[in-house]
Amino acid sequence: RRMLADPKAEALTLNFAGQWLQLRNMNTVRPGDPFSLTFNDTLRHDLKRETELLFESLVREDRSVVDLLNANYTFLNERVAQHYGIPNVKGMHFRRVALPDDSPRRGILGHASILTITSHAIRTSPVFRGKWILNTVLGTPPPEPPANVPALVDKKTQGRTLSVRERMAQHRANPVCAACHALIDPTGFALENFDAIGRWRTVDESYNKIDATGVLPDGSKFDGVVELRAVLTKNPAPFVNTMTEKLLTYALGRGVEYYDMAAVRKIARDAAPGGYRFQRIVQGVVESAPFMMRS
Repeated sequence: RRMLADPKAEALTLNFAGQWLQLRNMNTVRPGDPFSLTFNDTLRHDLKRETELLFESLVREDRSVVDLLNANYTFLNERVAQHYGIPNVKGMHFRRVALPDDSPRRGILGHASILTITSHAIRTSPVFRGKWILNTVLGTPPPEPPANVPALVDKKTQGRTLSVRERMAQHRANPVCAACHALIDPTGFALENFDAIGRWRTVDESYNKIDATGVLPDGSKFDGVVELRAVLTKNPAPFVNTMTEKLLTYALGRGVEYYDMAAVRKIARDAAPGGYRFQRIVQGVVESAPFMMRS
């Protein structure tokens, strides 16, 4: 507890969160036209910093780890606020800003850092975003794609460019692709209202209206990021188990094996009565048998 209260605990944010959430990829991402006109190194740094500050607040204030998905606040400066279209934030210093219940910016699913690293250079990618949610949030990574998967066809139909959803539907017509994409695509489509650098939109690059509806494998339906967030936080156990597993991996310095999963489940189960507070999970990790008995 003393170590977590020390300023040096910032390393947990920079290293663990940077690795788990893939924030380190923000250092090398290069959006193409027309997004490159808006995206520069200063914005890159500020978008990454917003997510780091949210994670750091969970550590410092010992908040529930579920707040990472559903926090009713974020950290903004004027540049990030303008990027999001949020008014009345002035100056280059970051400050905590409260968010309404229906804000699409609540939690990391609304952070432009995450939305940028899960996009192609010139367009969004429901596949990248869906795969990121399956890996990072739900801990159910999809199978690797087969070799020689064809790219999406950017052809026009009846004088217009097909939407990403329509092109993905054509892609899923291949039975080899259909099974995996049925798992990956729905959560990715929920984030389609965000463009390739995380700005809100109602139409895509070709002026097709955004369709952000989807159905999870358990039958839960949603329309957009707000409803997806509600579905994911209604039963937070998968996310908490995933986060606990990643934290144990970070603590051990090795991959988690099947025989470690009993410890992962125990840590999450013991943290449940207190609302899955971050420091309780850290304490569970350092008291666990895999950590105490590591060689």
